[in-house]
Amino acid sequence: MRFASLLLALALATPAVAQQQTRIPDAALATAAQLREQALADDTGWKLIESLTTEVGPRLPGSEADARAVAWAKKKFAEFGFDRVWTEPVTFPTWQRRGEHAQVLGANAQPLLVTALGGSPGGEVEAEIVRFADFAALEAAPEDMLAGKIAFVDYRMARTRDGSGYGDAGPIRGRGPSVASTKGAIGYLMRSIGTSPHRVANTGMTRFAEGVEPIPAAALSLVDADQLGRLLERGPVRVRLALDCGWDGEYTSQNVIGEITGRESPEQVVAIGGHLDSWDLGTGAVDDASGIGITMAAARLIGQLPQKPRRSIRVIAFANEEQGLIGARQYAERHAGEVAEHVIAAESDFGAGRIYGFNTSAPDHARAATQQIAEALAPLGIEYMPGEGGPGPDFIPLSQAGGAWAWLAQDGTEYFDLHHNADDTLDKVDPEAVAQNVAAYAVFAYLAAEADGDFGSAAGASQMPE
Repeated sequence: MRFASLLLALALATPAVAQQQTRIPDAALATAAQLREQALADDTGWKLIESLTTEVGPRLPGSEADARAVAWAKKKFAEFGFDRVWTEPVTFPTWQRRGEHAQVLGANAQPLLVTALGGSPGGEVEAEIVRFADFAALEAAPEDMLAGKIAFVDYRMARTRDGSGYGDAGPIRGRGPSVASTKGAIGYLMRSIGTSPHRVANTGMTRFAEGVEPIPAAALSLVDADQLGRLLERGPVRVRLALDCGWDGEYTSQNVIGEITGRESPEQVVAIGGHLDSWDLGTGAVDDASGIGITMAAARLIGQLPQKPRRSIRVIAFANEEQGLIGARQYAERHAGEVAEHVIAAESDFGAGRIYGFNTSAPDHARAATQQIAEALAPLGIEYMPGEGGPGPDFIPLSQAGGAWAWLAQDGTEYFDLHHNADDTLDKVDPEAVAQNVAAYAVFAYLAAEADGDFGSAAGASQMPE
């Protein structure tokens, strides 16, 4: 037997040494309980949401408000006494909305409430519409079936607590206009991906495949989609769609980062955060000023403890999530050599509803620590849900690179009444629900930072759920 083969045989015959189990010290659990009660009585999270939405308002990536939002975040981190505050540049092409209009022509002439999809070109088209029940029907349409027509995809998104209905509807907005163009369409209309009973339309990004001719693309309010459906029952419908929007140069924004420096292992970080940008129709209160306010307030409370946490707490206000996780992708690229030092990460980017569930991607040796955190969260009405969840959007690139994630599941039953539309404003944010979120993030981040052992972060080992 060759020497190398002998070593392999011996290795296979020797019982593996059990990996050290990750645990959280009792003293940290006691501190977390106090932190939890303090957070429930603190209104800093809501005040931050109010400040960002009032003083800056909507924060379209690449706009003048984008720069003001960056300045706002830097100022708040400094005011709250974070030990380190810095920015990292994020460069991207800019898309602008200037105006949008649609109307039914002919005997039943009337206006339609629409909003341009992000990434749509400008232009005016006038044509008969062709209705499709869903994305699959559009994909299955014969080539050139839509030549000279406007495609209309009339899919109703389901209302769910976990937002799964959004994933089911996503291709209609993301890929629908591109597919319609390949079949000859000169314009694209879709029922908004949303659940609002109000006459508001939901925007969001679309992308055209390489070599596909971009066409004007817009979303209808649910009310107007219903109206269009009734008109189609009466016969052919001709529509004029006019959009003034499009790509306009390049812009450099910033990921804004604040950190509470750890007392023992400052190079290891527990990362939390949200995204600083928003769409331009409302003021971005639930998407995602809430996430910024919740995570910034949680870290502030941890920083005010008599003793700093063992590891660093890093709050990231990501740039340009809305146009494709651009700040998140550039953060993951910039910190590619530090994946293992990102002990675990969690993003608040699903509104401001109460958190009802918790889980992590932790491997077996860290499941006991996950359960300890879950027990500390239970008094907040949060259930331990093994096998569920995934990383928040802006931590997907880090998780794909091997970073561990935590899932603090917010109740999204009403989230899509507001998502990407004009109703996303401060009056929809419940201060008590925000306080519960702050308490949950403070408990999670503090206990993860105090844990003896790791949560499975390892460069190159994707942590994405199957």
